[in-house]
Amino acid sequence: MRVCVAGVTGWTGSAVAEAIRAAEDLELVAGVSRSDAASYSSVAEALDAVSADVLVDYTHAAVVKQNVLAALERGVAVVVGSSGLTAADYDEIDARARSAGVGVIAAGNFSVSAALLLRFAREAARHFESWELIDYASATKPDAPSGTARELAEALGRARLDVPLEETLGERAARGASIAGTQVHSLRLPGFSVSTEVVFAGAGERLTLRQDAGDSAAPYVAGTLLAVRAVEARVGLTRGLDRLLD
Repeated sequence: MRVCVAGVTGWTGSAVAEAIRAAEDLELVAGVSRSDAASYSSVAEALDAVSADVLVDYTHAAVVKQNVLAALERGVAVVVGSSGLTAADYDEIDARARSAGVGVIAAGNFSVSAALLLRFAREAARHFESWELIDYASATKPDAPSGTARELAEALGRARLDVPLEETLGERAARGASIAGTQVHSLRLPGFSVSTEVVFAGAGERLTLRQDAGDSAAPYVAGTLLAVRAVEARVGLTRGLDRLLD
């Protein structure tokens, strides 16, 4: 499979590119980076210059959507590891992918531990009515919530609030942002990597599930390659690495 990596010089993108080079069944045919003269400057430029089966995107919230749509316009499947896409964006991407007859696999986090967090949280939500999310990241992370937290909130859906948001006294914003009916609280502080915590609560009990990212891109590589190998067999959007673990 011929793969183009957008964000090829980035923290995760460079590790994914190296793994693609080492894989016998994959070929790195192009890289996209605005900071590297040896790479293409845009996804459109790269995909017009080379023949690729799959685009892997580890770029930035500001450009990920246009990168995905550029690939779909050219009939290229996409694996999305970048955050910043909304539910409406994903609906549009799904429609475009189905029209093009190609697949898109997107995950807020391609590590197995994050995929299991999503799976276990879905199961827990079947037995609790109330939960909220806490989204931790470094002070320099510009997007809030993280892709992992957004994906989890949208998967869980609406939680019960004993005090409706419109009846909150004081500063209503202190209750966090409502993402698909789940309250999400994003902390951006020095010393944090990306962590996602969901707290479920019932009468007299609590259940806390938490996933912590380390200081290496290694956990994301295997999941990304799993998605690359799976995406050509799919049409339309698949959200979440957990969907590939069965």
